[in-house]
Amino acid sequence: MEKDWTAVREEMNERGLAILSTGISGKQGDELISNYENPNSYHKAITVERYRFGLGEYKYFNYPLPGLIQTRSENAYAPLSFIANDRMKGLNTGRLFPRTFSEFQTLCHAHKQTKPTVLILKYGQEGHNRIHQDLCGDIFFPIQLVVLLNEPGEDDTGCELILAQQTPRAQAKAIVLAPRNGDMLLFPTNFRLVKGTRGCYRVTMKHGVSEIREGERHTVGIIFHDAIS
Repeated sequence: MEKDWTAVREEMNERGLAILSTGISGKQGDELISNYENPNSYHKAITVERYRFGLGEYKYFNYPLPGLIQTRSENAYAPLSFIANDRMKGLNTGRLFPRTFSEFQTLCHAHKQTKPTVLILKYGQEGHNRIHQDLCGDIFFPIQLVVLLNEPGEDDTGCELILAQQTPRAQAKAIVLAPRNGDMLLFPTNFRLVKGTRGCYRVTMKHGVSEIREGERHTVGIIFHDAIS
């Protein structure tokens, strides 16, 4: 996954998000989808409507993660840690994230967050996901990824990813995104930093998925922090 991470960093700082190719082939995506019904691959399944989160289903992978997902997680985390640490420095928190995915996992485990939160989501007719944040404990990474495994317009229609940006003392702004099969979308887990006249300030970010009108959609969500057991 050779990327121009300098350009990604600039785009994340400018827009709060970025879309790039993962290099995952259609065949590799199909293998992830075909494995969806294998119960041994997951430690937890969530029926979305049961919790009034929307309509659909998602499953949390077990460790070890599938090799394809593990490699993408490791390769993406390292450069993203620089972007994440830029944010921490902008807030003067005095806290920085480790440089490798394995070191960050060790940090999570030290705080009793040991369950993987990398997941695969499945939406059918009228499936959707309400606006939310994926925060699973005291330790969380400020950037997460979504990888699309279907081709919009061919496998499904609708089902756009929606980011809701809540600027202080202003109405929320909706950002609607339609990545293609194999694309990776990077966006804030909980907030982005915006430079103002008096320095940087936080802008709360949430995300969701619009209603699917036809077909079926699968995505992989790479959330770097583990959850409390």
